[in-house]
Amino acid sequence: MQNKLIIFGSAEIAKLAKYYFEFDSDYEVVAFTVDDDYVDNTHFQGLPLIPFSEVLVKYPSEDHDMFVALSYVGLNSLREEKYHQAKKTGYRLANYVCSKSVTWPDLNIGDNCFILENQTIQPSVKIGNNVMLWSGNHLGHASIISDHAYISSHAVISGHCKIGERCFIGVNVTLRDFLTIGNDCFIAMGSSVVRNMEDGSVSVGDSSAIFPKEDRRAKVLKKKLFSLK
Repeated sequence: MQNKLIIFGSAEIAKLAKYYFEFDSDYEVVAFTVDDDYVDNTHFQGLPLIPFSEVLVKYPSEDHDMFVALSYVGLNSLREEKYHQAKKTGYRLANYVCSKSVTWPDLNIGDNCFILENQTIQPSVKIGNNVMLWSGNHLGHASIISDHAYISSHAVISGHCKIGERCFIGVNVTLRDFLTIGNDCFIAMGSSVVRNMEDGSVSVGDSSAIFPKEDRRAKVLKKKLFSLK
């Protein structure tokens, strides 16, 4: 018997969540819900769309789980708000971890996480609550992804990094190992981050300099990093 799931949301992320849960989980999606002011129809994706004020009566938390399917609006603050709103009603919040991703038995994960296909998540990684990982990322060993973060596709997060709450990491971002990224940081598409970032800071663009092989700095770096001991 499948577990029954209600999805909070009625936009593109909710539509995708329904697809992933239905085809790659033990859940049966039975309804959608949104705040009362945003109910503009009786159905979404062929299922009932219920005002949030009525959802507990029609779909009791004893028999149903919930998933908050919202994007990164407000630097993830809206998804954080609705996450707490759903938790207060007593629903258990579901995770989706795609079967087409690579994980290890010691993965530590919170709730209401949406982890899509082709992730490489190495040993000892910790993922907080309400985290979204879009397709094709690399999470290096012993890294920590804090609550309400959103990581777009094809980011490389090297080992022992810590990503703060509500951070947004864009497509094709690269993070050097042992970095600390503060809360509420925005790392734009294609950025290469080699230094720690304070709360609320922004990284834009490729910060990597390129030195020709004859340059003294190139010779010193290669000798320091790759010379035989």
